[in-house]
Amino acid sequence: MTYKLLALDLDGTLLRHDGSLNERDRWAIERLQSGGVAVTICTGRLYSGSREAAVAARIQGPIACVDGSHIVDARDDREHYHASLAGNHAVQLRRVLERHGTASFVFAHDSIVHDAAGAPWSNYVRTWSPRVTVVERVTSHPYWEHERGLLAVVAIGSKESVHAAAEELEGELGGAAFVIRFAVTRGADTHAMVVRAAGPTKGTAIAWLADYHGCTVDEVVAVGDWLNDVPMFEVAGRSFAMGSAPQLVKESATEELSAWSAEEAGVAEAIERAWGTL
Repeated sequence: MTYKLLALDLDGTLLRHDGSLNERDRWAIERLQSGGVAVTICTGRLYSGSREAAVAARIQGPIACVDGSHIVDARDDREHYHASLAGNHAVQLRRVLERHGTASFVFAHDSIVHDAAGAPWSNYVRTWSPRVTVVERVTSHPYWEHERGLLAVVAIGSKESVHAAAEELEGELGGAAFVIRFAVTRGADTHAMVVRAAGPTKGTAIAWLADYHGCTVDEVVAVGDWLNDVPMFEVAGRSFAMGSAPQLVKESATEELSAWSAEEAGVAEAIERAWGTL
């Protein structure tokens, strides 16, 4: 199989802990691109939190953000695809979060909005985008009523409050919303959930990007390290999980990398294994 597209997750895969690229990864990507293979990004981050990495990796063309909910061209910031929670769905979401008193972060207009309740977690969500605004009351912000809706909402609180809110949302919004919950810190009571429009995933993004680049999904190689990468592993013709990935993620990929993370140039290893020694 001659692979024509490489799709990369960002955090822990392409980006090291300090947000930089491993020079070996950068070199391998450049060699791949010079050989005519397209390279793209599939990330949970907002576009504003992804563009710098795209520029650093010299990526030309669309990249998929917010787990496939937002596809934007890194060359000129042109939007190709946008899926959001809007209208009554946004209203219902706001009501549930108000009832359960979570610290809430609104992802909309390529930025993040939160209030004082979210301050302890601002560094945690800032990895998604540097465009963060603190307001008096996040649930009163006009983004909730805006016609473009919300790309996502992150809610953080006790395990009990987050899980209760998630179950309520799954009942009220039905198939309109995708809700995922997880522990913020292993072994701690603090949990979080991400809520976004149902439908888009990194898997649907891979299909869209493959079509854009004129290839099939079987000709796509995907590299990632976390649970939101599973949908793209299930679609891509070949996939690599970082050594640090949870077991479920490793089992979903076709291969496991010996590199633990971006610190050890996992992307370069994947490129060498899929395309041969560079």
